[in-house]
Amino acid sequence: MSLEDMFLGDFETIIRTLVVGLLAYIALVVIVRVSGKRTLSQLNAFDFIVTVALGSILATIILDSSVSLLQGVTAYLVLVLMQYLITRFTLASNTFDDLVKSEPRLLFYKDQYLEGNLKKERLNKSEIHQAVRSSGTANLEKVEAVILESDGSISVIPKSDGPSKNDENDIMQHVKK
Repeated sequence: MSLEDMFLGDFETIIRTLVVGLLAYIALVVIVRVSGKRTLSQLNAFDFIVTVALGSILATIILDSSVSLLQGVTAYLVLVLMQYLITRFTLASNTFDDLVKSEPRLLFYKDQYLEGNLKKERLNKSEIHQAVRSSGTANLEKVEAVILESDGSISVIPKSDGPSKNDENDIMQHVKK
């Protein structure tokens, strides 16, 4: 292979990359747009996998001349359809939802780090402090709870002015201890 071929390639390959790349990109945008906001929402592990797979398909369509545009668009449609079906199953079945998604996990509660949960989620105290600062709270003394959400974001629940049993029940009902 000559240096010219290595750096410039042949004209036919470059034209194919431009045309198929543009069409594959447009197809991906249309499919993602039609599939709804769920595909673009904050990602849980399942949504992240679908997003990475869509990007991989796009790259394959553009760079691998043995993969046709129609094959790539079909692969997009299969992934988006599978995401749609799985999200429908998760809405219909709590058991299936538990298999696909992780539950929120309590990391800090009532002035205590939950060390076991930090270890399970591979987080450290400095990440809790960062989340607290990002929430606009000066320090942990003003925080009731810190929760790692299903999508990987960290929620900070500030302490309320007065004791409220309902707040505690709400927090504990929706997270793993």
